[in-house]
Amino acid sequence: MKNLIPFCTLLFLLASCSTPQLSTWHTVSLKSEFTVSKGRNFQSLDDYLKLEDALFAELEQKVNAKIALRDEMGMSRYSDGSLSDPLNRQPNWNRTFELKPETVRGGVLMLHGLTDSPYTFRSLAQTLVNQGYHVIGLRLPGHGTAPSGLSTLRWQDAAAAARLALLHLGNSVGDRPIHLMGYSFGAPLAINAALDAMEQDDLPVPASIVLLSPAIGVTGAAKFAGVANAIYSIPGLRNRRWIRVIPEFDPYKYNSFTFNAGSQVHKLTRHLAKRIKSRRKQNPNNVLPPTLVFSSTVDATVSTQSLIDRLLSMLSAGKHEFVLFDINRVAASSELLVSNPGPFTLRTMSRSDLPFTLSLVTNAKPDSVAVEVRRKPPNTADVIDITPLNQKWPDGVFSLSHIALTIPPDDPLYGQTKPANSGDLYLGTSNLVGETGLLVFPANWLMRLRYNPFYSYVEERALGWMINND
Repeated sequence: MKNLIPFCTLLFLLASCSTPQLSTWHTVSLKSEFTVSKGRNFQSLDDYLKLEDALFAELEQKVNAKIALRDEMGMSRYSDGSLSDPLNRQPNWNRTFELKPETVRGGVLMLHGLTDSPYTFRSLAQTLVNQGYHVIGLRLPGHGTAPSGLSTLRWQDAAAAARLALLHLGNSVGDRPIHLMGYSFGAPLAINAALDAMEQDDLPVPASIVLLSPAIGVTGAAKFAGVANAIYSIPGLRNRRWIRVIPEFDPYKYNSFTFNAGSQVHKLTRHLAKRIKSRRKQNPNNVLPPTLVFSSTVDATVSTQSLIDRLLSMLSAGKHEFVLFDINRVAASSELLVSNPGPFTLRTMSRSDLPFTLSLVTNAKPDSVAVEVRRKPPNTADVIDITPLNQKWPDGVFSLSHIALTIPPDDPLYGQTKPANSGDLYLGTSNLVGETGLLVFPANWLMRLRYNPFYSYVEERALGWMINND
């Protein structure tokens, strides 16, 4: 009876939700999307790219070409020629990209996050190719097209696509080192691919892994997403499979979100936790290749504590590093915080049992917005190095966010300042103020930081990590 009460409560809450008004891009079925079953006959990534060509042609035919005149908006990504039309910018960063340097020193496979696209790694990819890395930014199945793909997404399809890309990269660079980079949902996919490579002979073993805002442990709501998705799969309730329905005005990221998408992240993290435990038991001194992790001490999407408990603490000592971005202690006074991450940060920095290097990016002084890095080695509570970053928190920014870490301040779409051409679409820092409830998107969408003021540090550390592990 005790277990039945929360389940019945969940059923009541789900049944009481209003049915969202869905558009063509929420309901369309794109038959050319990659799945595990289709991939069984694929010989290489070229087969994946050919299917991707057919997929985007199908998107144009089934969505863009069929938008009624009354549905066209100046900021709809599915209205040809609108401000949000991805084809306004070339290349179309929703597509898989492959960048090849003249002289190859190694390869990097980049895996983006849930609802995102390869645009996530646009800037980092260019830096890496300039340094001699052959880079693949893979479009994960269900992404870059229409948010309806989130209704049928399976993490196994994304893992199979990552495997294809890793195999292709290995064939392309030969015996040169390969590195994996994953953001959010792409992070557990990167780890999963690394474990596949370490346990199977047909894949190249990565020289290192770089993870940003990794979805190793997700927030509690994701645990119920699978139940909700199962209920809403019942005929007559399928329009309620959406957690969030917002107009699609971002050219490279879905605004709408499904229960299934949340469920797939939860299933992947559980699958990965079992694999890591098994790997640790069998090979305690070689659980994963050298792994560098970046995360914010506050993250509304994933659990930073779970990142330590389920991944970093499970790895062999001395090979790995965790870079943790603190909040802006000047701008975010404790009286204004719903939950103060200070005790977590202090507790983590004071632990002497952590088997990884910990670098904390934080205010140099309690009354200063200047930033420094405090570094402590594995298995000690002693900070051995304090390095000024020669950077400071921007005015009005009280913390990083889950979506900020891979985006530089000068990004033309999500960056710190609006482009000089006022006609360009800009979704970065907003100064919009007015009455609540008037705009089509919630106020917290406007408040969330979309760029990383310390991006140059992330870029420098990620590149150095790869070079040192080549």
